Amino acid sequence: MASTTLISVNDYLKTSYRPDCDFVDGRIEERNEGEHDHAALQAALILWFGQHQQEWNIEVLPEQRIQISATRFRIPDICLVSLEHAVEQILTKPPVACIEILSPEDTLRRMQERISDYQQLGIKNIRILDPATQRGNDCRPNGWLDAWEFGVPNTSIRLVLADIFSRMRRS
Repeated sequence: MASTTLISVNDYLKTSYRPDCDFVDGRIEERNEGEHDHAALQAALILWFGQHQQEWNIEVLPEQRIQISATRFRIPDICLVSLEHAVEQILTKPPVACIEILSPEDTLRRMQERISDYQQLGIKNIRILDPATQRGNDCRPNGWLDAWEFGVPNTSIRLVLADIFSRMRRS
């Protein structure tokens, strides 16, 4: 749920939130998470990409702040960052990929706003994964496409979604 009290970027950056929150034009926006299926899928992705970090020249970062603009910060569930880029405490350059994991409370409108922010920054590889349906979407500027694999063009980064979903213990 978004707060109605506006705060400054400075106040946002010096305040700790548990879990961390997005900051959108002066508003704190809570992120939906905390349920088993969300956490299990996030853990499976971290383990999968973590096993391939050196091979794919990436770092896998869960819940990494990304500064979209002067007044917008987003926190995707998973970021893949090239090891060739300098370390930034808050990302200001597009990561290789962002992955969002749906929770039951997520709305299409709110998710589309997040994806639009990522695209505004220039992030080209954006995926939304739904643990409830075990489906994925490749989010492109012209729409969301059903995706059964996760891959980053011109790299060896690949993941068959059925493989990652099969690693989850289902409720």
